[in-house]
Amino acid sequence: MEKRLKKYLAYYGEVAEGKRAIEGEKADFLAQMLVQIGFFQHERLIHLIVTVLFALLAVMSIIASLLIPEWVVLLLCLMFFVLLIPYIRHYYILENGVQKLYEYYDEIGEGKGK
Repeated sequence: MEKRLKKYLAYYGEVAEGKRAIEGEKADFLAQMLVQIGFFQHERLIHLIVTVLFALLAVMSIIASLLIPEWVVLLLCLMFFVLLIPYIRHYYILENGVQKLYEYYDEIGEGKGK
């Protein structure tokens, strides 16, 4: 998903800066852009839910490790944190990418993109 987002950011960035012309009608281009933004919004929502779930599980495992001083519980805590870090990174990329797509959509819609 990260590759796809970066590809679309590069493409729409070129259109917004006027380096690439819009093929066809501008309204159709903007409608297609909204479809792509919708896909990324959906992906962002799913990853938000997963990230929050893993954050809650990590916090609960920390509490459990304080109450149950076993190495298995500490291992579980470590596993949740190992998974949580990539989820946070991926969600960060999705969030910033979608925000940038909003900016490009506004620029192209206002006529700055040629």
